[in-house]
Amino acid sequence: MQPSKSSNGPATATPGGVAAAYIRLIDRLSVTTAVIATGLLISGVVVVCQMIFVRYILNQSTVWQTEYTIYSITGAMMLGAPYVLLTKGHVAVTALPDFLGGRARVIMLTIGRLVGLGFCLALTYAAWYYVYEAWHLGWGTGTVWNPPLWIPIFPMAVAATLLCLQYIAEFLRGAP
Repeated sequence: MQPSKSSNGPATATPGGVAAAYIRLIDRLSVTTAVIATGLLISGVVVVCQMIFVRYILNQSTVWQTEYTIYSITGAMMLGAPYVLLTKGHVAVTALPDFLGGRARVIMLTIGRLVGLGFCLALTYAAWYYVYEAWHLGWGTGTVWNPPLWIPIFPMAVAATLLCLQYIAEFLRGAP
């Protein structure tokens, strides 16, 4: 490992070899899913505008627009989560670790990451199991549109998996 200057202050260890390749791969995947999330968010906004036009200008009913918007924006939120972790854009209350500083800060932040990883592992298992059930049992959403349920659940499973992998990358990166 080589020391590198982090943007937050002290030098951190930069892994080499396989760990560095893993970090680059997961970082790229996180950026890619963020781009997909952006597309889903934009499509959700466009569909809301289309729905308003159809309902209030054309005086016609809508069938799929509300459900699509809910699923696309929820998928965007989930698929954007690994990128938020990568860029440290999440909301964090670090008053106590920052006050304590030093080793206590590193320990508290590491415990927080471990708890976050544990939650994401549980979410990943549950999400993939849910996708499996929805696929094999042929579940639909139960609405007028009634798309297969595995389709809107799938982004949650992918995002939870990538979030776990991004947590591991953050541990390998060594930054507190």
